[in-house]
Amino acid sequence: MPGADDIARSELESLRARGLLRALEPLRSPPGAEVELRPGERLINFSSNDYLGLAADARIARALAEGARAWGSGAGASRLVCGDFLPQQKLAQELARFEGSESALLIGSGYAANCGILPSLVGPEDLILSDALNHASIIDGCRLSRARVEVYPHGELSAVERLLKSPARRKLVVTDSVFSMDGDRAPLRALAGLCAASGAMLVVDEAHATGVIGPRGAGLAAELDVAADLRMGTLSKAFGVAGAYAASSRAVCDLLLNRARPLIFSTALPPALACAVLESLRILSGPEGDERRSRLWSNVHRFADGLRAAGISAHEDSPIFSLVFGAPDRAVAAAARLREQGILAKAIRPPTVPPGTSRIRFALTSAHTEAHIEAALAALRAC
Repeated sequence: MPGADDIARSELESLRARGLLRALEPLRSPPGAEVELRPGERLINFSSNDYLGLAADARIARALAEGARAWGSGAGASRLVCGDFLPQQKLAQELARFEGSESALLIGSGYAANCGILPSLVGPEDLILSDALNHASIIDGCRLSRARVEVYPHGELSAVERLLKSPARRKLVVTDSVFSMDGDRAPLRALAGLCAASGAMLVVDEAHATGVIGPRGAGLAAELDVAADLRMGTLSKAFGVAGAYAASSRAVCDLLLNRARPLIFSTALPPALACAVLESLRILSGPEGDERRSRLWSNVHRFADGLRAAGISAHEDSPIFSLVFGAPDRAVAAAARLREQGILAKAIRPPTVPPGTSRIRFALTSAHTEAHIEAALAALRAC
């Protein structure tokens, strides 16, 4: 019988043969619009979710360092044991204010949040409706809930309306607000109307909208004035730090505190990290945040105009732009050609995207300059 090493080698060879083998390639510089990979190889970075250019901000790094001096480098336990500290509590209060919600709960990551939120709200007697292009963390959260899951075609409201008529103890619709691989927006207002009419809960993953869309960057639900039952936001993208949170009523957040297994059984995020997020939140939700968002959306419009001028269709819903090549090897080859011209735009392949839709995904940030964008467009035309 083959051992673990034999199985691993066989599986790796299978991935290699299908053009799906991945490997790590560490950066030699801090995150930013320009990064260094190999020694002396300076690239314009279009693969980062650091939408507001805060991941290397000196003020946030200083808040992290000061937090570590005051509170140490780790939490030492899960939050429900003795890993809960005053900075986490203060951050939760500020996040609730930011979201305009009654309460907020800090969780280790967006992936952990979705894997804890959904099983906390529904179970085997219940029904979840999930958009076909939802993030993997939502898919796994649906599976862990043991509820009956119906995957509806991407953004298809008629399917949601029909499926909500199915009998179930509880019903829940879950969707990304901005879809991470295509960059388009969910029809949140219409989904909220359908949920209200059928008594279903609406859970919205705002990972790629938090900090980017809406008043103060509070997300797509805030921009549309949609009252979702729960919104999940990440602190690792526009916030430039790490972690995630759920924003909802006090009762829902208290339920998560008692049922969300990724929170209950994980060591808490370091309190120093909460100090860093508080500084990021101060920047992001104030006048400087508005200025950074304005630059970001100017870059989005400039890049979209350039793509259309090159004969490539482009939306302007978000900072995410996908150029679909189909086969994995074609996407990998395109990424290599772009890199030769100084552009870092990684290939995205299955299982991150469906088979036959391997692509290059460009992510714009407020830190990109007009020269950066023109260089990317020139490289695309050359490819």
